[in-house]
Amino acid sequence: MTLVQENTEGMTEVLRTESLAKRFGAVTALRDVSLTLRRGEVLGLIGDNGAGKSTLVKLLCGFHQPDSGRILLDGEEVTLKSVRQARSLGIDIVYQDLALINELSVFHNMFLGREHIGFARLLSNRRMRKLATEHLDSMGVRIPSVDVEVAKLSGGQRQAIAVARSVYTRSRILLLDEPLAAMGAKEGALILDLVSDLKARGEVSIVIIAHNHAQILEVCDRVNLLQHGTITFDKATADTSLQELTDLVVEEYRRARIRGESQ
Repeated sequence: MTLVQENTEGMTEVLRTESLAKRFGAVTALRDVSLTLRRGEVLGLIGDNGAGKSTLVKLLCGFHQPDSGRILLDGEEVTLKSVRQARSLGIDIVYQDLALINELSVFHNMFLGREHIGFARLLSNRRMRKLATEHLDSMGVRIPSVDVEVAKLSGGQRQAIAVARSVYTRSRILLLDEPLAAMGAKEGALILDLVSDLKARGEVSIVIIAHNHAQILEVCDRVNLLQHGTITFDKATADTSLQELTDLVVEEYRRARIRGESQ
């Protein structure tokens, strides 16, 4: 399929990949991925299961390293050797499983690994509670209390806490891997509203993986389609439609079925 790409001349790029490839033994997960993310932009990444979406964001957050290709941050090539290093450069990822500790309170999860220490080297719970409350309120994240255990929150609220934690640590590139998976309409709307609020601030650039094309069109500025380890479609959401995205996926299913029948 021919790559369709919008004209974005003049927009500031914060992240670029050039010809990224990644193999796991005999399996080629990514073969030639060139992607751009602009400052303050929300980029939707779609594609069938196994297309390489999660592998791509794991390269961007330092969890995996590419076999070939380049990653450029603010125009400078970087080698992301670990998740910690990527975070130090302002790149963070929120996985579907969130990496939250269910038995801990919201405010303890907000500062997990970055705890505030007070007198006699004890945890400064009062300060962390106050800062967590102020930050969540400023982002419009509504929960019963920052003292409640994360396990008692809804799926949408837990996802919001994970996103808020990344924003609090001044991440400027946020990678959301299936944040809407297995959520009902109400919980999904909470996350979409949060992403929309972050976009309005213009302080964070976001890559969001999702299967629901309507949600992608609602919240994203641009959409990329990943097929067989490479990006085959790059277009502003304002210039595409649910029908076009659906047709692309249906055509891919049709091609896969024909290939299967011919083997």
